[in-house]
Formats: sequence, structure tokens, C-alpha cells
Amino acid sequence: MPLREPTSNRINSLDLVRGLVMVLMAIDHVRVYSGLPAGGPTAGIFFTRWVTHFCAPAFCFFAGTSAFLQGRRLGAPALARHLVARGLFLVLLEPTLIRFTWTFNVDVASFLLAGVIWMLGWCMVLLAGLVHLRTRTIATIGLGIVLGQQLFRFLPRLLPGTIRDSAGWILGFVYPAGLSGPENVAVLYTIVPWIGVMATGYAFGAVLVRDPEKRDKLCWRIGLAATALFLVVAGAKAILSPPPDGPMPALFVFLNPPKYPASQLFLLMTLGPTIAFLPFAERMQGPVAKALTTFGRVPLFYYLLHIPVIHVAALVVSRVREGAVHAEWYATAPYVSVPPEQRWSLPLLYLVFAIVIAILYVACRWFAAVKARQPRGWLRFV
Repeated sequence: MPLREPTSNRINSLDLVRGLVMVLMAIDHVRVYSGLPAGGPTAGIFFTRWVTHFCAPAFCFFAGTSAFLQGRRLGAPALARHLVARGLFLVLLEPTLIRFTWTFNVDVASFLLAGVIWMLGWCMVLLAGLVHLRTRTIATIGLGIVLGQQLFRFLPRLLPGTIRDSAGWILGFVYPAGLSGPENVAVLYTIVPWIGVMATGYAFGAVLVRDPEKRDKLCWRIGLAATALFLVVAGAKAILSPPPDGPMPALFVFLNPPKYPASQLFLLMTLGPTIAFLPFAERMQGPVAKALTTFGRVPLFYYLLHIPVIHVAALVVSRVREGAVHAEWYATAPYVSVPPEQRWSLPLLYLVFAIVIAILYVACRWFAAVKARQPRGWLRFV
């Protein structure tokens, strides 16, 4: 089946799905500032967290897909330069602007976060070294990294003892290797397996540029196959494993594969339904679809804005409820220290979330219009 000519770099379904996961991401970050724990103990809190698991995989996977689409227009050398420049820009944002908006302080000596934007930046830099290869080769490398990610745990054994003792902690940014690193750095997202996810997403771009009928069939086959594989493997694991200890029900255990680092089951659980949803997203219309597409067209602007908006909202809620701002609760956000008796209820969490999304929509609609009028220059990085 012939590929379509690269007439446009935008595919509406990608923007819509990206916008959807960005909205879900805001739920989780409001939850962070509410003080409610991730994953439980009630069904409401568990699924409030669970629906947001789709965010990081979709972000990373479709960042690779977007790179493929850009490469058809730019060519491999120009794409590689763009990925390096944009990737390093994202890496710089994480410990500076993003860290400040999470915490509203500049005490970087006591706390730094290697978060999702940091991870995306380094993955883009690494992807720049792969885009000169054949798409099938990139797919093989990406899937190989995802499937064999646990092998990276043994990297420290390949280093001489002196290097491992003095600088081996750097491998902790690649994959958890059991080595102690700087106490003030929290590595939330390691490079592996996410570079594999981004590389696989890059290869997936070859699916999206096929004619619509073939593209939709491939999306359904890939997405449903991945989802079915998750159900079979996770189900077998649940049956063969002993009953879970503690208050977490078996269903919660089934739907809670390891995310840090992202296990194969976690990626199957999240990326399978996301890919299968793309044909439906392509056909969605109406105001909700339009709003989600607006968010998806300015993802970095949304990300940079949503954290300080949520942070300010949390301070306002604290002031109204407690009579004090309590900025100290968020001094190391997203690791917060809200006392249990001051944590929010779920209705309050979702009320704040709705207000935040309304504010973000107005801002993102304005910025999307500005960016459409000025597609070149520094705005292309935002």
C-alpha cells in the first residue's frame, strides 16, 4: 500500500489524543497538590490515579511519531539537528523553570527532579542518533530496549571498580542499578525503557502515513493485540501469584504493574488502548474534540502553564480552608507533605481540576492562534 505524500505535519487524531492525555495529566497533578496518595486506598482514589497512567507513555510514544512526520518534511539531517536542539531545551527546562513552578523556590541544592520533561529531552537527543537508520531497524531497536530493559540493571558490572564507585551512580539515570546517587536528586523517569518507547513511536509513524483504511486496521490490530497480551499475561500472573497481602484488592493489583521504571506490562496496558483509540479519535467532532485538539497542538505551553496554575490553586484552597497558605507542604513537589487531616476530598479535587482546565483552555486557545500565525522562530520550541 503506498504511503501518502507528506503534505501536512499534523494528524488530527494525534493532537486530540495528546490533548486528552494532557487533561488526564492535570487530574494527577491536582491530586499531587491535594495530598491524596497515589493508588489508593479507595476505588475513587485508585482510579483517579489509574486513568493518568496513560499520560507518560502516550507523550513519549507520540513524540517519536511526531518526529517521524517531521522527518518526512525536513529530511534526516535537519530532523536530527532539531531533535538535539529541542531535546537539550527540554533538559534545561526541568531543573530550572519547571522545578520552580513545582516548588515556588530556588533551593536547587536540596532538591532536584529528573522528571518526564527531562526524560523526553534526553530521549529526543538519543533519537537524533537513530533517525538516519531504516524505520524497521529503529523499530527493532526500540522494541528490543523495551523488552530487554531489565538487562540494563547489570550495566554497573561492566565498569571497573574505581569508576563504578566514583561515577557509577550516573547509570541510575539510565536504569535503576542499585547504586546510590546524589541525595538531592530524585530520578522519577529513567532513560530506559523510555528511549525504546520513543523509538517504537517513531517507527509507528510509518503506520499513520498509510491510507486511512489501512491505517485504521493496523491501529486496531496493534492496539487490540497489545491490550489482549496484557490481559493474558497479567491475568496469568494474578492467577499464579499468591493472594495480595494488605488492603489492596486483587483488581487493583492486576491494574497496577510497575511504572518506575515502566514495565512491559505497564506499557502494554497503556499504549495498547491508546493506539486502538486513534481511529475513533480521527472521527470525533464537536466542542469537546475541538477543545482537546487545541490542547494537543500546544503541549509544551500547556505543560509549562498547568503546574503553576495548579500550584497557585492549591495555595488558594489552603488559604480558604486553613486560613494559611502552607507553602512548605509543596517545597519538594511533586513529593508533597500535606498532613493526612488536611488532604482534600475527591469532590474538591475534581472541582479544582475543572477550574484549572477552564483557565488552561482559554490560555491554550490564545497561544495556539498566536503560534499558527507565527509557525517559525522560537515559538516552534513551545
